[in-house]
Amino acid sequence: MEEYDVVVVGAGNAALAASVSAKENGAERVLVLEKAPREMRGGNTHWSGGVLRFAFDDPREIAPLIPGAAEKYENFYEGISPYTKEDYHGDLMRVTNGRTDPVLSKVLVNNSKDTVFWMNKTGRVKMEPAITLSAVRKDNVMIWARGLVVRAEHEGVGLSRSWFATAERMGIDIQYGAAAIELCLNENGRVSGVKVRDNDGIRTIRTKAVVLGCGGFEANVQMRTQHIGPLVGAAKVRGTPHNQGDGLRMAMAIGAMPWGQWSGCHATPISADWGEFAPRELTDRSNRLSYVYGVMLNRRGRRFVDEGEDGALFTYAKFGRAILAEPGGKAYQIFDSKVVHLLEPRYETSTPIVSDTLEGLLEQLDIEDKEQALKTLLEYNAGARDPQDGYDPTRKDGLRSRGLNPEKTNWALRIDKPPYYAYSATGGITFTFGGLKVDENAQVIGTDWRPIPGLFACGEMVGGLFYDNYPAGTGLVSGATFGRIAGRNAAARS
Repeated sequence: MEEYDVVVVGAGNAALAASVSAKENGAERVLVLEKAPREMRGGNTHWSGGVLRFAFDDPREIAPLIPGAAEKYENFYEGISPYTKEDYHGDLMRVTNGRTDPVLSKVLVNNSKDTVFWMNKTGRVKMEPAITLSAVRKDNVMIWARGLVVRAEHEGVGLSRSWFATAERMGIDIQYGAAAIELCLNENGRVSGVKVRDNDGIRTIRTKAVVLGCGGFEANVQMRTQHIGPLVGAAKVRGTPHNQGDGLRMAMAIGAMPWGQWSGCHATPISADWGEFAPRELTDRSNRLSYVYGVMLNRRGRRFVDEGEDGALFTYAKFGRAILAEPGGKAYQIFDSKVVHLLEPRYETSTPIVSDTLEGLLEQLDIEDKEQALKTLLEYNAGARDPQDGYDPTRKDGLRSRGLNPEKTNWALRIDKPPYYAYSATGGITFTFGGLKVDENAQVIGTDWRPIPGLFACGEMVGGLFYDNYPAGTGLVSGATFGRIAGRNAAARS
């Protein structure tokens, strides 16, 4: 029978961080179980933009992560604002309506900077400025979204490749096509092994500690429908088809406590033209996040959210779900020629619908009530503002509409300069918010409120951090932070 000191289930960012941490902290034999075949390895990390939200007091503190940036980009640090731990935690509290777990959120925020530097040094994850995602040029300065300056080089693909290269270099075993199906307990109630199904059948691997880092249930239509609802049950999946809730099921079968918002999920706006799963080769390029510069119409021709409520990187996770609640789970993002140059490069993976008139544009769209749609756009223009009133794409500018329902509270610029552009959008579910209860040591807590000996969790499996919404770049940093903690404590157990 195979035996390891630590077994990590999953092979995304969080799981591989856990495996590297376990090896770094003295576990001699570490095994990673990847259910997917090698060509599909890496979980949702492959689909991510690779951006990393972390706290820092002085922008120049991040210089070691992105050497040469100041020389390559003029006035690079002038457009970066400090992002303190208080700022970070405040953003988490704000977007989750104060419901984020008070202990886990502090662990995440307080460790965020150190985690990213550890990823860079120990994980050998190369990094770069996240220019195409979170910077807007104003005059000769790039203005950055607070806390979102750094991403993994080559985004999620590069992040995944770096972790695999580091794990292999450290002598960590990786088994592909190996699906964990059951956790084994010894007579003392300690996790002592994992049952695995592969092409040869079912076998048991003995171990002294297990780290579950195998994602949520976003690809499982039954679980999505049961826990989140039928609208999300029918959503397209922006990520791996292998995240079927296996780890959650296995853990709860031995008494782990479910925790967090099981009815919540990260569902970003993506192109409605893709199939049931966003193409792996396009990674995160199905996203459609520039709606702040225009308006979104549902198939009844009405607006349904305040597109300018906040920067897109603070609203996209909930607006994708809002689209799913609309008829047919579909919407259209409408822009004019004044702002089309501001659309993020990911829009280039779709061909826009274009017309010189609003009537001509609407005629081409899958909208049931085109008369209402035109009325909505004309009413929006009547309540919107002129650019000389202070339009500023680099920040919440207070350029608010008047007399609309819902109002657009920022960037409410008239749509009046042809040609006009439309892009389809739907909600693409990325990960689920419901998970397991863990403590500050990433130990899984049982329904008896005691830790389950030898069992740890990280990544999407950690419940309680996100409710209703999510600040961009937090998921990867949370995954690596709790993965690092889980691996370290699993090694100590072994």
